[in-house]
Amino acid sequence: MKPIEERTGRHCLLLPSNRLGLYLALRHWCSPGQRLLMSPISADEILFLVIAAGLRPVIAPLSPRDGNIDADRVDLSAVDAVLTTNLYGLPDQLTTRAGKVLVEDVAHAMETCVGGRPLGTFGVAGVFSLSKHAGAGSGGVLAVADPADLRALERARDALLQPASWRAELLSVATSMARQAALRLDLVRPALWLMRALGLQEEREGYRIALLARELEEALPYAPALPPFDPWVRADLHDYRTRCGPLARWYQTRRVAEVPRERARRLAGVALLAGLPIAAPAVREQIDQPLFRVPTLVRDRDTAIAELERRGVATGYLYDPPYDDYAPGFTDPSPDPEPARWWARHVLPVDPLYAHRALPLLRELEPAPPLSLP
Repeated sequence: MKPIEERTGRHCLLLPSNRLGLYLALRHWCSPGQRLLMSPISADEILFLVIAAGLRPVIAPLSPRDGNIDADRVDLSAVDAVLTTNLYGLPDQLTTRAGKVLVEDVAHAMETCVGGRPLGTFGVAGVFSLSKHAGAGSGGVLAVADPADLRALERARDALLQPASWRAELLSVATSMARQAALRLDLVRPALWLMRALGLQEEREGYRIALLARELEEALPYAPALPPFDPWVRADLHDYRTRCGPLARWYQTRRVAEVPRERARRLAGVALLAGLPIAAPAVREQIDQPLFRVPTLVRDRDTAIAELERRGVATGYLYDPPYDDYAPGFTDPSPDPEPARWWARHVLPVDPLYAHRALPLLRELEPAPPLSLP
């Protein structure tokens, strides 16, 4: 996709989803059986992508300042590769000092830079999402430096793609357009009610995909292979491997073009929210970054979410419990899981584009209790 090629200076491969891009990158640059360091907090399907690639997830300690890997507390000598998360757009501390095969998940960080250099250009691969900042409802981009890697990844992508479906494509575009309209017109509350009434929001166990430990054990011998893990990876995005047709590509291009035009609004929202006592500490150091979400840390997060929704402000992208608690036995646990548990319990991400709608309530919220250290 041209805008991302221009931003990164890299060769880009268009994909149906960020998920497929992460799997392709992990399979291309890592070997089965290798150990991958990753954050304890991320989208649930990411863990299953790592397992599907035949890798052993090694869960890092989390920094309560930004919700990313705590770079000062990891043992890089014990792992073969690193997957950064850049949660909510805050840059991962390991971006510039991993010293290992580095795959950057920049789904939340399309607009984030470190030292004037865009995220997605530090590792062997940067994997973008077109459904986050751009709000396109589908699509991902895999950015790489070497044309030879691009050609190999394109072949691997094509081997996994499923035929395009015009009905699914039309529904995806229409749903995304409706979501964007609801946000602009301040109709979030009735839109959420309608989605739930129509059964368009999949049931989850908390915020997670059901682990189904026995079934997952039975799928492990098939790794590295993606299709056997589809029941876990495809949750809430069943078309993650479906080829993008012309309508989806047109809409994705249109939405990506909107991202730079929203930059000033996003920056203004970040600056506004960074001044709150509940803002995560790292936000105050990144007010020049147009973050995807601004993480705040509050005492009674679930009550705050319900009240925001009552006022027409939707909250999403909550990732808990941490992988240590979610999938014991399928990971090497973090040496200190408590910061991740604390973060998952208290983080409340706020869309900076609509900060003014949430601000009256956010000013009333109590900060999260201090993290109890051993």
